[in-house]
Amino acid sequence: MHEQFHGGGSLFGPSGNRKYLNAAERRRFFTAAEELPPADRLLCLVLAFSGARISEVLALTPAAIDIESGVAGIHTLKRRKRGVVRQVPLPRGLLGELDRFFSLAEMQRDPDLSGMRLWTCSRTTAWRRVKAVMAAAKIAGTPAMPKGLRHGFGVNAFQSNIPPHLVQRWLGHASLRTTAIYADVIGIEERAFAERMWLGS
Repeated sequence: MHEQFHGGGSLFGPSGNRKYLNAAERRRFFTAAEELPPADRLLCLVLAFSGARISEVLALTPAAIDIESGVAGIHTLKRRKRGVVRQVPLPRGLLGELDRFFSLAEMQRDPDLSGMRLWTCSRTTAWRRVKAVMAAAKIAGTPAMPKGLRHGFGVNAFQSNIPPHLVQRWLGHASLRTTAIYADVIGIEERAFAERMWLGS
């Protein structure tokens, strides 16, 4: 099943409004998240650094976090076929924080605890918490929601020259055509070309 985007498979709405967080907004989001209780802060960071859907992050268990390999095993929830798991790399510092806060290593050794969800709140509650961080970060409009973080992850990946097939895998897209929309956003190099053009005018 291909992931559907409103507005004809675009990162922009009918009025030209962005659906993704830009680099400055991402930085403000991280700063605002620092004021949260640890569990909420970690939820926000995992959302931002994994590009996963909010329901996918809420489904994470201790067993899904491989600290040594530096990845999270995320169940892709938008496919017809069940049981599709993608490995998504997370920053070492974030993995260390997750380990310390949730006692991951200890929980992984216990068969009863290793399969329990790390975050027990509902999707609606998690959505509201992310929206509150967006408001604190002065992010408004269409990007100011969890999907804005996911789209921001995709844009940031392309602008960091991550190979498209890796971005596709990390985001859990069934089709590379869906992933390709993130290449349509103007990056630093393209803006540099434009500035050279303006200087020559």
